[in-house]
Amino acid sequence: MRAGIILLSAGLTLAAGMVIAHVAAPGRPIAAELVREFAVPEANQGIGVDADHFYAVDNRMIAKYDKASGERVAVFEGQKDGPIRHLNSAVVVAGEVYAAHSNFPDWPAANSVEVFDAETMQHLDTYALGIDRGFLTWLDYHDGSWWGAFANYKRISGRRPFDEGNKDNTQVVRFGRDWRIAEAWLLPDEVLEKFGDMSNSGGSWGPDHRLYLTGHDAAEAYVMERPETGSVLKWVATVPLKNTGQGIAWDRSTPDVLYGISRADHRVTANRMAIGRNRISIAIGRDSEEAAY
Repeated sequence: MRAGIILLSAGLTLAAGMVIAHVAAPGRPIAAELVREFAVPEANQGIGVDADHFYAVDNRMIAKYDKASGERVAVFEGQKDGPIRHLNSAVVVAGEVYAAHSNFPDWPAANSVEVFDAETMQHLDTYALGIDRGFLTWLDYHDGSWWGAFANYKRISGRRPFDEGNKDNTQVVRFGRDWRIAEAWLLPDEVLEKFGDMSNSGGSWGPDHRLYLTGHDAAEAYVMERPETGSVLKWVATVPLKNTGQGIAWDRSTPDVLYGISRADHRVTANRMAIGRNRISIAIGRDSEEAAY
């Protein structure tokens, strides 16, 4: 199978003068440019990316595509009535794809981390998280730790009220040893309002050492920082994207490019961010393990 390559612009590196301030007000957008777009039938929940491939996530599938040709080269597909219910995201670390998984829309929320071989897409391992703070929607590895979010909602896809949860309880967490939660942060009320009745669907740490979050529908990402005090993340900027919500993933082989999806028309997008070269080189030098993904 070959993904339809819809658009390609020349080059993925920023012009030397294309720089943003290191701190931007939440209302001021960071510039982003669509540089590549693919029609991908599995682009329904999330996206992962490494140097040569991207990984489109559907509920029971993860499909591996060549970034240059758009050809599908491998796929994992869970059985229709099997244990894989709702995959949400993918991140590639040391040759393995780690995916957030939950029993959405059932309640109470139960979660696991599913691990796949990035070369063959064969399932390798599972880490059962059990019933926890909400639905696990994304995973990322940053600064020596695993990170993720447990989402809560006001509704489930418009079918019925979701009275069991409360989107205000959505939390971004840092996992410690054995996938136990070491720290947890709430989201600002203003960001929760951006999510509407849904919640935080995607997250990925950027080359500027900030956390980029997306909701379920809006075509933008919210740039967050850890607070100096307290337990609420700080919203510092907004990035308009050429995709609508859901999972995102920074391309750590091309640090100014953020991948996303649009589930309505099953597209994978690559967005080039206006982040200065110096900031990227400093970030990579300080975190060489992450840059090597």
